[in-house]
Amino acid sequence: QVQLVESGGGLVQPGGSLRLSCAASGRIFSIRTMGWYRQGPGNQRALVADITSGTVTNYADSVKGRFTISRDNAKNTVYLQMNSLKPEDTAVYYCNAVVKTNYFRDYSDFWGQGTQVTVSS
Repeated sequence: QVQLVESGGGLVQPGGSLRLSCAASGRIFSIRTMGWYRQGPGNQRALVADITSGTVTNYADSVKGRFTISRDNAKNTVYLQMNSLKPEDTAVYYCNAVVKTNYFRDYSDFWGQGTQVTVSS
């Protein structure tokens, strides 16, 4: 129904930057919230940042001041600019979108396949 395609992960040195992108496509009537979650080795998936359609943002304390989430509503795309990366940011990053697929249905969660971010020297 709804596909989320992520890009932009990779290997970066500590202190470096990466930009993740996630484009939503398919049966989309409206998107309420888009966001990024991450899951490191041995950890549960946790919120990194999210953004509403009105561009209200929310960040995990561990990334405040270093990461910036933004959204292009016309393209159904969300971005995560990650600066000053640390080894503890190493994780698989998952895109999330809360989507209404038609007028009569409620909002549902959809997930991307995940993209690996590795911060290492």
